Amino acid sequence: MEDLKMQIKQLNSKAGQMKMDLHDLAEGLPKDYQKLMTLAVQTHEIYHQLHELKSQLKDWEKKL
Repeated sequence: MEDLKMQIKQLNSKAGQMKMDLHDLAEGLPKDYQKLMTLAVQTHEIYHQLHELKSQLKDWEKKL
């Protein structure tokens, strides 16, 4: 369970950075618009992984 909490913490940090990168890219549009879809997909994947890990942790905590 502690390993899962550590993974969530690390992924949460990465997700926050991805969100900021996406925000920065959006503010600079139309410059670098070619990177928008790639960065958006990566950000979505990170947040999806984070959601899955948090759900798994919540399920484990209920069992204890």
